[in-house]
Amino acid sequence: MTILTITKIIMEEKIEENNEIALNINKNNNNQQLAGAIIIAGLFIAGAILLKGSERPVDQKDTENDLGVEKIELTQVSKNEHILGNPKASVMVVEYSDTECPFCKSFHATMHRVMERKGGEIAWVYRHYPIPELHKKAFREAEATECAWEQGGNDAFWKYTNRLFTITPSNDGLNDTDLLDIAKYTGLDIKAFNTCLDSGKFKDKVSADIESGNNAGVRGTPSSFIVKNGKVVDTIPGALPFESTLEKINAALK
Repeated sequence: MTILTITKIIMEEKIEENNEIALNINKNNNNQQLAGAIIIAGLFIAGAILLKGSERPVDQKDTENDLGVEKIELTQVSKNEHILGNPKASVMVVEYSDTECPFCKSFHATMHRVMERKGGEIAWVYRHYPIPELHKKAFREAEATECAWEQGGNDAFWKYTNRLFTITPSNDGLNDTDLLDIAKYTGLDIKAFNTCLDSGKFKDKVSADIESGNNAGVRGTPSSFIVKNGKVVDTIPGALPFESTLEKINAALK
């Protein structure tokens, strides 16, 4: 065997060895990329589960509110609603809320900050929009706030609702027994409160709010509409931060 032949054989073996090494490296890189993709996907799924509570399942009757605010069919505000601030104000924020929605909890605090600043100029109207597909406890909690209203009017309603949002961990974390504790905190007659809540007498009232929200195109909570002189002029999508919410309200007040 000549030196040339031996050299050729050695070179072919090296090439084959290098090809095998490169193949193994590519396999390892692909496995690492696949593992990374799985981890990222898992984080997205976990985040979606953690932040659940804002949107209900969509059906064919849903509207997107993207046809312009003039197309929104919002039920007119009546004097019997839950109103905080100036009931005669030309500008009102009509909010649809779910007591077990974490975003509603956040926005509830935001709106109280807004009312501290603008309470003499605007009104905040609270409407029920529990989403049972996401929060099984929210409908009964909405009824509980109405039982507070029955005993003490708007003052009791807001005191009860504020306390509920303060102590609930959200996402069905509030115990049913806490509803009685909130009633005691609010100064309600507990026996009358229990009788009211167990009777389901405000089921239709809560359902009517949900229906009005559906007609307005509400698909998640919180959903808020800025109304000026009886007409919708803007919306507040989701739990906007204080500065953004205040900016929208100031624009409506001009």
